[in-house]
Amino acid sequence: MFNAPLTVVLIALSMPVLFFFQQRLPDGGAGMAFAPADLAEGRWGTLFTVMLLHGGWAHAIMNAIAALAFGAPVARLFGDRIGPTVFLLFYVACGALAALGYGLVHWGSTQPMVGASGAVFGLIGAATRLMGGQGRVLPLTDRRVLSASPAWMAVNVVVGLIGYAPGVQGARIAWEAHAVGFVVGILAIGPWRACSARDPNRRAPRRFDSPIGLSDHRSRAALSPSRPRGRLFHREKEPRCSSPKSSRPRETPSSPLRRI
Repeated sequence: MFNAPLTVVLIALSMPVLFFFQQRLPDGGAGMAFAPADLAEGRWGTLFTVMLLHGGWAHAIMNAIAALAFGAPVARLFGDRIGPTVFLLFYVACGALAALGYGLVHWGSTQPMVGASGAVFGLIGAATRLMGGQGRVLPLTDRRVLSASPAWMAVNVVVGLIGYAPGVQGARIAWEAHAVGFVVGILAIGPWRACSARDPNRRAPRRFDSPIGLSDHRSRAALSPSRPRGRLFHREKEPRCSSPKSSRPRETPSSPLRRI
């Protein structure tokens, strides 16, 4: 957990920090909360601002820990070059679509919803397809994915129906947003990874590009199966003496052939 990517650490730390400032707002952040009625009124911005709010310290800390635990393997999948940007976009997309799904299920409701749990469940869904994959995305039909997904959904539904979770006492749990975020994460991680892996500026290596700075003809000589391994050059034969009467013996090279 201590070697988590910096982007994941910053997202996790931002949750309690933002809640600290949320408590000092005049309306407690209610103006940035999402309500399903916002969709009909055209207030689409709350689909994103809802992820900046939480219902309590325990709620913010619990989401921060989950984001750190499940976001780390997802962020590592995207790499270091453009990985932080790709991961941040993935996180925001999961959260916004989770809130949108909740709004469609409860269309017209004016009850506000706060929290980044939809985005966090998107990370959980994505991490589910990385379990035991050794750095690759598992197919949806993999046995590990098929066994873990129903377990996550069962826990989510039970907690939502019971109406109890740390830090949200007395508040309704938006388990539908969790479910939508999980589905978005588990479905989007495959194509998201494929799109982020494309690098149009990357030059395709030539067939005989040499990693040690040798020219092409030397690289071909080094890779040729007909030559002894490691021998790049051969000593040319010495010219024969023009005089047939000469019986001077041929000199033996004083140093052996160089091998690299």
